[in-house]
Parts: sequence; structure tokens; C-alpha cells
Amino acid sequence: MKQVKNILAFIGLMAVVSTLIFAVQSNEVDDKPELQEVETTESDKNVADTYQISAIEIPEDLNFAGEAVPQEDPEIMERVDREFLVNTYWQSNALLLMKRANKYFPIIEPILKKNGIPDDFKYLAVAESGLQNVVSPAGATGFWQIMRATGKEYGLEVNSNVDERYHVEKATQVACDYLNKWKNRFGSWTLTAAAYNAGPAGVQKYMDIQQVDDYYDLLLGQETGRYVFRILAIKEILSHPEKYGFQLDQDDMYEKVPTFTVEIDTAVSNWADFAEQYEINYKILKRHNPWLREPHLNNVSRKKYTIEIPNKGYYRVGNVGK
Repeated sequence: MKQVKNILAFIGLMAVVSTLIFAVQSNEVDDKPELQEVETTESDKNVADTYQISAIEIPEDLNFAGEAVPQEDPEIMERVDREFLVNTYWQSNALLLMKRANKYFPIIEPILKKNGIPDDFKYLAVAESGLQNVVSPAGATGFWQIMRATGKEYGLEVNSNVDERYHVEKATQVACDYLNKWKNRFGSWTLTAAAYNAGPAGVQKYMDIQQVDDYYDLLLGQETGRYVFRILAIKEILSHPEKYGFQLDQDDMYEKVPTFTVEIDTAVSNWADFAEQYEINYKILKRHNPWLREPHLNNVSRKKYTIEIPNKGYYRVGNVGK
């Protein structure tokens, strides 16, 4: 009996201790100060406070070379929207395109106009090369991405010594001749643009299989299927940069360096020596004449070439000839 009383006393003691512990913990919780709102510093702000990413409002009057885009079609508008989003939010590339366009559009535009090609086709050159003398994996070369065989067919000199696909003016003229030829066949500037990318035979094959005669009705491969839509987006963004958040002053643009020309009809054993005569170096000579592909010119036929030389005072040339 005594043992039972001891057990009951122990249980009672533990109950009292537990109650006291709980009371102390409750007081500690109640005594804690309320959380105060911490003032946000400049470094704590979210990126979203100053940089907003939003959907793009598409203009209601999109057209390529005067040919309207069927914007009432939701499938068409999804493809338009994709290119507007990609090209607007690839800001670094868009800025570079704007800067280069200021330098090269004044060269391209009068050649297009002279040949009756709509001005919108200058944006085709942007889509093709980014206005750079690049070479594609398939060998298409220059601003207008002309294939070797096409260049030769249209009268360009293309060999290891000279490659006039790199000559902006001459390549633009070839592009005009090509575009006019296929506009006469397809009757549509939009289809002509698609043919420039995929080749006229490829576009015609898709038209025959699918029994349609409009670019916007064709199911094409991904590159050509996006091609005209990309040109439309580039045209709109470069035409109205401020509308899409781009802020550039004229001082930000790339400018064409003034030049004069020199005609030669002989071989040139060393272009570096030739450049030195005009107080420039080989690099600068090639910058202005990228169609010269080797450090020398054979010119066995005594063909006349026109070399572009920059006016003095525009470049740092170091110790030429030293």
C-alpha cells in the first residue's frame, strides 16, 4: 500500500512540473516583440521594379512589300508573335542590327530602288546575314548569302583570289536580279522572299503538293516557315525602335568611313605594300575590300578592279612599313 502511495505522489509531482514548464514557455512566447517591417534598401529591390517583361502588342497593319499579312488567322498570329518576342527580347542582337543598318542601308537602298525592288527587301539581307560578311555551313556567302554557283551565274567573279559575293554593292545587284526573276515567276513578293531562302524549286514543290499559291497557306520547313515572319518583326523593330524600348542616339550608330577609289589593271604582288602607299595597313585595306581574298592579286587577264581607300585620319594604323 505504501508503494502505491509513492507512485501516485511521483505522478502528481510530474504533473505539477509539466504545468510550470508550459507556463514558462507561454510567457516566453508572449514576451517576444512583434516583427517589425524592415525598410527595403536599393540593393534589396527586385529586378522587376525597374525591368518589365511583357507581351508585345502587334501592329494591326503588318505587310511585306505592300502585301498584307492575314492577321485574322490565329495560326498566323502565333507565328508573328513568336518572331516579335524573340527579336524584341534578344536586345543585344537588335541593337547591333540597328547600328549596322545605319552604316549599310544607305548603300543597299538606292540599288534596290534602281532595280524596282521594294525597300522591305533590305530587311531580308538583315535576316540572312545580320549585315555581316558571313559564310553559312552550306557555303552561302556575304550579306545576301549567295551560293558560289549562283554568284557565277549572275556574273560575279568567284575564285580563291577574288570573291565578289563579299562586295556589298555587286552582291546587292545580283540579289536584285535574282529577286526580279522569281517575282516574275511567282507573282508575289512574299513567295519570292521565301524562294530566296528555300530556293525556287523547293517552294514550287511545296506549292504543287499542297495545291496552294500563297506563302501564308503553305506548310514549309521550320526555317522557311519562320523566314517572312522574322523579316516582318525585324522591319517593325528597326523602323520603330523606341516603340519596343530601344533608346539610341545618332552618336551610338556605326558610320561609313568616307573613301575614294583607285583603279588597277595589273597584278599586285603584296597588298600590304600596296596599302602602305596610302598610309593604311593590310587590315584596313581588307576591311574596305573584303572581296580580296588573298594577300596578292594574280590578274593575269589585266582586268580592271576598283579598290576602295579610306580618307586619311579615320584609323589608327600604327607604324606602317616599320
